[in-house]
Amino acid sequence: MKKFTLLVLAFYTITNISFAQSGETDKTSQAEMKKLSFLVGEWSGSGWMMGQDRVKHTFNQSENIQFKLDSTAILIEGLGKSEGKIVHNAMAIITFTGKEDQFDFQSFLSSGQKGSFKSELIDGIYYWYPTESVRYIIQINEKGQWSEIGEFNQGDTWYPFLEMTLDKKE
Repeated sequence: MKKFTLLVLAFYTITNISFAQSGETDKTSQAEMKKLSFLVGEWSGSGWMMGQDRVKHTFNQSENIQFKLDSTAILIEGLGKSEGKIVHNAMAIITFTGKEDQFDFQSFLSSGQKGSFKSELIDGIYYWYPTESVRYIIQINEKGQWSEIGEFNQGDTWYPFLEMTLDKKE
């Protein structure tokens, strides 16, 4: 009889925990994430990246960006190729942190590297920071293109190491 009572108690506890999770969408997160709607879509284009050899290497890039979880998260899938070889294969998830204009940028690379980084929206421009001395800046330029710059900081000066311009598929 004790086993039956423990089984019923365990079932009751698990059931209550499961049903205690609200099925309602977090409206604050949803509203904040909508501010990043300019990122959503299928994008493709080209760019360059400074290699360790200090030479600019060109690549073709595609980005597939979608709202997920009732628009409380954004999923980014990026693929870069140069001379037929994959040079960048990444996925990221952006969510709202609870602080106004502050977002969490979770990055996953095919190499197994991953991390969670601060990101923010300032005057319609999206910034994310993998380290204190590196930042990526994404904005829509005057032609409606995705314009992204990667920069590293030395002293008071930011130096570009990546630039890409992508067109949105209609």
